[in-house]
Amino acid sequence: MSRSTNDPEVVRVSQKGQTTIPKALREKFGIETPGEVFVHEEDERIVIEPVPSPDELHGIHAGGRESGTVTDRVRELKDADHRREEGPLERLRPNSDE
Repeated sequence: MSRSTNDPEVVRVSQKGQTTIPKALREKFGIETPGEVFVHEEDERIVIEPVPSPDELHGIHAGGRESGTVTDRVRELKDADHRREEGPLERLRPNSDE
């Protein structure tokens, strides 16, 4: 008997906070491995969404969305990741005032 992708499934979270998206859901939503997904909070829930491929972004304006909405969001998320990664490094750099 195959499981529906609507059925809840328990997955483990590692000490590093890593988890595996079940194969049926990866296939259903076109999440390639290795790959990237958006992770954000919405209505008190954690939401995981596939990052659109360059081919999908090419036709973004045809869907009636505002110009560059998805592209801008991807840039914002990548910039936030970069800032989060740089934060600890800044504390380790020597202070130029000394």
